[in-house]
Amino acid sequence: MDDEPVNRNLDSQEVYMQTLTLRYRLGLMALVLMTPMLVIGHGTAFAQSSANTNGAPVRMIVTVEAKKGSEMPAVTREDVIVYEGKTRDQVTDWIPAQGDHAGLEFFVLIDDSAGFGLDTQLRDIKSFISTMPASAKVGVAYMQNGVAKIEQDLTTDHDLAAKAVRLPLGYLGANSSPYFSLSDLAKRWQPGDSRHEVLMVSNGVDPYYGSGDAQDPYVDAAIEDSQRAGIVVSAIYAPGGGHFGHSRWLNYWGQIYLSKLTEETGGEGYYIGFTGPAPDFSPFLKDAAERLNHQYLLTFIAKPQKKSGMQSVKLRTELHNVDLVSADRVYVPASE
Repeated sequence: MDDEPVNRNLDSQEVYMQTLTLRYRLGLMALVLMTPMLVIGHGTAFAQSSANTNGAPVRMIVTVEAKKGSEMPAVTREDVIVYEGKTRDQVTDWIPAQGDHAGLEFFVLIDDSAGFGLDTQLRDIKSFISTMPASAKVGVAYMQNGVAKIEQDLTTDHDLAAKAVRLPLGYLGANSSPYFSLSDLAKRWQPGDSRHEVLMVSNGVDPYYGSGDAQDPYVDAAIEDSQRAGIVVSAIYAPGGGHFGHSRWLNYWGQIYLSKLTEETGGEGYYIGFTGPAPDFSPFLKDAAERLNHQYLLTFIAKPQKKSGMQSVKLRTELHNVDLVSADRVYVPASE
């Protein structure tokens, strides 16, 4: 009689241990079965975050700059990282814009409301055009009444293009807004495989909208039109004629707009000043020509989109002393 409680107690402990063992074995078996699913799921998420491969191919122009010094380090495709938000896109091509890939269509776009003081810089502009690479097609246009009035269409006859450079009219009515003219040029430019680039010479003032607003809709529209067409825009600041030529307020905002335009399209802005045109354009034009020698044609696979439109992109590299300069948005077609 006294041993029965002990035997029943031992039986309960055995049952309890057997239950724990069974639960452990079942748990271990479930973990083994789930592990491949976890690995596959993790791998899929990692692949999506590290390299998107299912979207549309997009091409853009990238200029490589050295952070310090003038020596340009070699940059390979593996060194280039493209992000759309947190998604890393697959880079498929990174081709130096040289040799068979050196195609270039380049417009010099001069503000017809620029002051007569620009006369002393015309020789620099003509020399710049004449010394462009032999294969480059160069055109000359003037910003006039909201359009790009083409004085010389794209041609490989650089001397002919240089002859089209003339003294601007020098009064405000010659141009309602320089950004209307840039948009007009971008929309009329026929697409192709060559690089499309513009050098603007303007005070950047937008008399149609006014000043004091960093979100000028016409500046933003010109930026988007240029990005959509894949056009890199650089600009040299040159004050306008009349009151616009010596208004610090207007010229301050004009330079802000030009800086925004060139930064967001992957170009370069030159000269900060308020009391007349730069005494010598040649250092700026020399830099602009040098930039053309350090450009690449980048192709990457953008994220699939239900609708065509503009998408923000960021370029990165782990190389030291290297900046990758490009537009901050690209046009991405809808996925099929």
